[in-house]
Amino acid sequence: MSALTWESSEAAGGERTTRLRRELRAVHALVHRDLLRLAGQRTHTALMLLHPALYLLILGGGLAALIPQSSLGVGYQAYLFPGMLMMTVQTPAIMVGIRLITDRESGYLRELLMAPVRRSTLLLGSCAGGTLTAAVQGAVLLSLAGVAGLPYDPVLLVLLLGGMVLASFTVTALALALAVSLRRAETFHTLLGLVMMPLLFLSGGFFPLTALPAWARALSDVNPLAYAVDLLRRVIALRVPDQAAVAGIEWAGRQPPLPLEAALLLAGGVLALLWATHRFNRPE
Repeated sequence: MSALTWESSEAAGGERTTRLRRELRAVHALVHRDLLRLAGQRTHTALMLLHPALYLLILGGGLAALIPQSSLGVGYQAYLFPGMLMMTVQTPAIMVGIRLITDRESGYLRELLMAPVRRSTLLLGSCAGGTLTAAVQGAVLLSLAGVAGLPYDPVLLVLLLGGMVLASFTVTALALALAVSLRRAETFHTLLGLVMMPLLFLSGGFFPLTALPAWARALSDVNPLAYAVDLLRRVIALRVPDQAAVAGIEWAGRQPPLPLEAALLLAGGVLALLWATHRFNRPE
């Protein structure tokens, strides 16, 4: 190899390294921005955590005496706990989509697009920030595991946290995929009201999916929240066998393997993020 070719190759390698560092700094800046917002809005964060906590303590405690344990396999609070974890991570994950739209309306997004980084990097940074803040809030609610009758087993808590990170990523990616296709925050809020609450009720977080009619069960089979709740519930049963709840997602009367559920959640998030990137790369 000639000296000129060697120098050209070395320069190209140095340029790629510099570009990668620039892209990583942009992702870090966006994640840091979300963490600063989380730390600065303590009252708002506390109120978001209060909602699922009250559901677990009041609704779960009240219905525990009315719903027999034999119908669920566990006490109602233990059954409700994975659904409350999902409710906790769902809200901050969805907020990422709302912020993307408000940033576009305020002109802040246009300033971000002037940065010497790829548009896909900005979207990846937003997704990473939303995933992390959602998982942090979910981790706080794990402190109520004892209320649901679950042990504070470090391995169980780590597995639940991993499941929440995966669910947070998928919901954040879906919210971004929706946000890049809309122009007004009002439209986004309206769609959330029509879609997100039914998806939560069809997730099996509040009652067994077997209690739903056939058409609703079919919707649950394509509901990513149902797979997230089922994943968390089966993780609990894996570590605490006496807390094995009734089956959630079933295909032809059989539960899919746990790794397959996790892979489907991850694939759904990746596909949603790729679609959002495709839409976001279009000129404004």
